[in-house]
Amino acid sequence: MVKVSVGVPVYNVAEYLRQCLDSIKQQSFQDFEVIMVDDGSTDNSFEICQEYTFKDKRFKLYHQENKGLAGARNTCLKHMNGEYVTWVDSDDWIEVNYLKNLVMEQIRTQADIVSMGFKMFGNGKYYIVGEDISKKYGELQDNIIPKERALADMFNNGEYFLLHMWGNLIDVNLYRGFVCSEDVMYEDTGNKFKLFLQSKKNVGLPKLDYVYRIRENSIVGQANDTKSFNKMIKGRMSVISNIEKLIYYLDISKVEVDEIGEGANKSLTEFLDYSDDWTEIEKNENKNYILRRKKLINDAINN
Repeated sequence: MVKVSVGVPVYNVAEYLRQCLDSIKQQSFQDFEVIMVDDGSTDNSFEICQEYTFKDKRFKLYHQENKGLAGARNTCLKHMNGEYVTWVDSDDWIEVNYLKNLVMEQIRTQADIVSMGFKMFGNGKYYIVGEDISKKYGELQDNIIPKERALADMFNNGEYFLLHMWGNLIDVNLYRGFVCSEDVMYEDTGNKFKLFLQSKKNVGLPKLDYVYRIRENSIVGQANDTKSFNKMIKGRMSVISNIEKLIYYLDISKVEVDEIGEGANKSLTEFLDYSDDWTEIEKNENKNYILRRKKLINDAINN
């Protein structure tokens, strides 16, 4: 069995794809397979992926009609054979020791989930997100992140930025029965917590070997278009749906996390903000929807 399965969902990223795949191929740790799923690309992304399958048998390619990012992840999971799973989004890339550092930390700690910090790249420059995440991981005793802390981190890119599917190494056993919710925005937020619920030990590795590319036409960039009422409401509805889903899973799992209520209320309060371009009807519609969901969520938390 291969040690690590690297999942790479692919959709119309020809401009960046070779950098992504080359960064995986050039890893100092070489016991891996790469599962690429072309999600109905209309550019030449599929042909680029084919080049890598011809040259390296560890690269495996599957094609499907467009199902969205979550649908591509689900297809990746069906074909993975590794002991551990990591994800690399096809417009991002990883530093040469990314896999080595994750694997060595898992061996050292025997953790189910090893999360690594990341840096962002845009306009030809690198950026550190908020406070340096690697320093925060380094402040933890033996790098251990308590499960309750990890679950609370699912809101607003919390203190340790754990909600992303990428940037970590996860025991494949945690993915048994796991399915990414499809046809929703912010699929990371609505799915990652399921893995933390099953994990027994989580650690944060104080390194920044994952590089997240900032680009305007990404899914997140489109969702954050604050001038469009319909887009913004759709995004907020997705986030609220994910909050409600998390609360439901915590309830049936009998896991209590005090910070969940605080995080949920913070998110919902921020959603009361509106764009100056919205009409009064749109502003009121947003306000009424948020306040209604806020009451229902707090009733569920307090019962």
